[in-house]
Amino acid sequence: MLIGRKTEREELLSTLEADESQFVAVYGRRRVGKTYLIRETFGCKFVFQHTGLAKGTLAEQLAEFQESLRQSGMRRPRRPKSWMDAFHILSDLIAGINDEGKKVVFIDELPWMDTPRSNLLSALEHFWNGWASARKDIVLIVCGSATAWVQKKILNNYGGLHNRVTMKLRILPFTLSECEQYMESRGLALSRKELTMGYMAMGGIPFYWSLMKKKWSLDQNIDNLFFKNDAPLQREYDALYASLFKYPESYLKVVAALGGIRQGLHREDIIRITKLSDNQTFSDVLCDLEQCGFIRKYMAIGKKTRDAFYQLTDNYTLFYLNFVKENKENDEHFWTNSIDTPILTTWSGLAFERLCLWHVPQIKAALGIQGVNSSVCSWRTEATEEHDGAQVDLLIDRKDGVINLCEMKYADDQYAFDADEESKLRNRRTAFKLDTKTKKAIHTTLVTTYGLRKNSHSGIVQSVVTMDDLFKD
Repeated sequence: MLIGRKTEREELLSTLEADESQFVAVYGRRRVGKTYLIRETFGCKFVFQHTGLAKGTLAEQLAEFQESLRQSGMRRPRRPKSWMDAFHILSDLIAGINDEGKKVVFIDELPWMDTPRSNLLSALEHFWNGWASARKDIVLIVCGSATAWVQKKILNNYGGLHNRVTMKLRILPFTLSECEQYMESRGLALSRKELTMGYMAMGGIPFYWSLMKKKWSLDQNIDNLFFKNDAPLQREYDALYASLFKYPESYLKVVAALGGIRQGLHREDIIRITKLSDNQTFSDVLCDLEQCGFIRKYMAIGKKTRDAFYQLTDNYTLFYLNFVKENKENDEHFWTNSIDTPILTTWSGLAFERLCLWHVPQIKAALGIQGVNSSVCSWRTEATEEHDGAQVDLLIDRKDGVINLCEMKYADDQYAFDADEESKLRNRRTAFKLDTKTKKAIHTTLVTTYGLRKNSHSGIVQSVVTMDDLFKD
């Protein structure tokens, strides 16, 4: 059963009605459901389907391509000598099909096929430019988890594939609403608080959620998925980064440096902590992590690019670094034993903030401003003689003369402000006005699980967004 992905499915199906041949690039992180979406959308009706081999040599890749040709109906295909030869054989296969409809060619995990000195891209360029694009009946779909590779080699290609892609689809993680639908379809009766906690641990990655067992509570499932002997999501961490990046060591150092830092780090701070060299390679690492959705780069209003901060935004990585990596004694019940401890309290606040950053459209809808032109950004300032330093991880700058400063708080009940928190919020609002010199109205917005408890300090808040609001489509 295909959950969500309505827009993506409609776009893929539209290629069957196009007058010309179509070249589609589908990308997104490992386990996000790219292959499942493509297969379900087309009912696995491909004239040719192939999946690259992880860490396979050129000879192994070509041998597997030969097998895919055979499985696609070609009798006794010869072993390709090169990728150029492989695509020539594929052309022969397609040319022999007597069908007036669109012929869908699906090549999955294309980045894995790009082994050193294989000339894969040259062969793909020639196949498309010299043969497929000259016809009107080809739908070529290439797919890959290595998002940075797809961006560089296919979408931003300045050689023979420049501007040749007719459709690009980035498959994003599920929203909370889609996770709820998915769990209901699998017969798991989880409360919205449990779903929220699950999202804070796993993010919206469908494969991770598919591992949940009906017979267990959320806490039991988390122990089973992350902490038991040979737990599947314990091993996933290294496999995830290795599947996305050819040399993952530098990437792992960067996300580890950002893992416990709420406000994020400057570039130079990351270099100091990781001891990586300050060069173009390091810039590429940051760019790749940002494109893959693991980190975000943000600049305060009025600040320059060199003042940018980097924050870890991937919930699974954050959970792994805060809990799995810290399970030094291999406690198979580390999660349940961590309940009501300071480590869980600190993590839940940080993880809820990251969850909110993945649900900005829902926050806008709850505020009734989804139709208002606005920009989403962050802000930070150091302490001065006029005010203490302050930071806002999420602010919505609206064209209707209002700026929402979002305060994101995870709580087990209605959130209640005390005198100290009210004072901090007032200081933050003052610091923001002085630092940005804005003339817009400043609204403090609380995003929390169960709403705001009214007391003598709650007047500081102009609007409230609840957990239920985050579950809306």
